[in-house]
Order: sequence, then structure tokens, then C-alpha cells
Amino acid sequence: QYYHQIRGGAMGSPLTLTIANCYMFFFERNIVKQITNAGGLYLRYIDDMFIIINWPERHLNKQIDQWNTLDSNIQLKAQAGQSINFLDIYIENINADLFTKVYHKPSYEPYYLPFNSVHPLHMKKNIPFAMFLRAIRYCSTFKAFLDEREDLRMALLLNKYPGKFIDSQFNRVLKKCNITQSLNKEEKLPTDHYRTMFIHFTYCLNIRTLPTKFHTLW
Repeated sequence: QYYHQIRGGAMGSPLTLTIANCYMFFFERNIVKQITNAGGLYLRYIDDMFIIINWPERHLNKQIDQWNTLDSNIQLKAQAGQSINFLDIYIENINADLFTKVYHKPSYEPYYLPFNSVHPLHMKKNIPFAMFLRAIRYCSTFKAFLDEREDLRMALLLNKYPGKFIDSQFNRVLKKCNITQSLNKEEKLPTDHYRTMFIHFTYCLNIRTLPTKFHTLW
């Protein structure tokens, strides 16, 4: 017997991901327009959406119910609140500032490819390199980064990775990110505030005025 697939795509097929992205592109157009007109931020990774908008939760749920009528094949479920987990990142709204760090699922176990395995060396290098790079990209505070880095270091040591090997991959990440200042509390160099100026500017509708305000400060 032959079967004709009329919904969805074959798992593992490289074409399925492309088709899914194309499908979502046309599905989300009205949603993106609505969020943008309301001054919000809309992002998507395949079929996971991330929205920042100043709406009451009741209004958001009402809008989601309306969006679910756009296509019977796509039904959205919302996770709304002051803090959420989006893929592998934790995001929290703290007094209108976004705090982010790496998110680990409750089922997470610190087991990686053992260093004493017979796998090629480049695979063992990529594991700590990718994890340290993710920590730098995801952690919005220095403390969150230090906590994540120490957890990663302990996990790698448990999997028989030598300390010097771990440090060498961490230095690779620093070089890739063009970071020349030490990222250790004890070794952190003092900032010369006569030569360096830090400006905090929260994301909002007035982001377009940043150049003007910066010019005034400078």
C-alpha cells in the first residue's frame, strides 16, 4: 500500500525544516504587524515565538485565541510572566531590565563526551568551546557568567577533562570575542572612568532618540 502524507513533514528530512520556516513566515505576518504596531518585539526560532510587549496578560491571552483561528494546523500556547525559559536561555524582567542566563532543564545531567574516549580531539575541543561561548553570549551579568563558568568547569572535570585543556578552550573563546580584559573577579582590571563612559539605555519606544541623547552626553 502507498500512503500520501497531507499534513506535516518527514522527521529528519533537511527539506522539512525549510518548509516549516516558510510556512511560519506566511502564518506570522499578521502577528508580526500587530506586535510591531503596538511597539513590541517579536522573534521566532522555527516554531518557538518570543514576544516582548506591554500588554495585560488577559489581553495577550485573548489575542492568542484569535491567532489560533488563523490556521487549524497551528495552535499556540503561551508562557507569560515576569520570567520565562526560551529554548536554552532564562529571561527575567527585573524592574524593566532584562536579566538573562543559560537555562538548564530539570532533567539536565552534567555528562559530556569523556575526555578519555577514542573520539577525535577536535570534538573534545568543541565541547568546552561551545559551552563557554554560550555562557558569554547568554549571561547578562558578570555574576551569572561566573556561576555558569564554574558549573561548566566542574562538569568538564567530572568528565576527565584536564584543567589546562579547559583553560585553553576558554582562552579560545576570549580570543574569538576579542576580550583582552581578564574575566576573573580577582584579576579584573579597574575601569578608567576618565577615558570610558558607560550609558544605560533601556529598550523602549524612545530607542530612536538614543543618538541625540548620546551626543548630548558626549
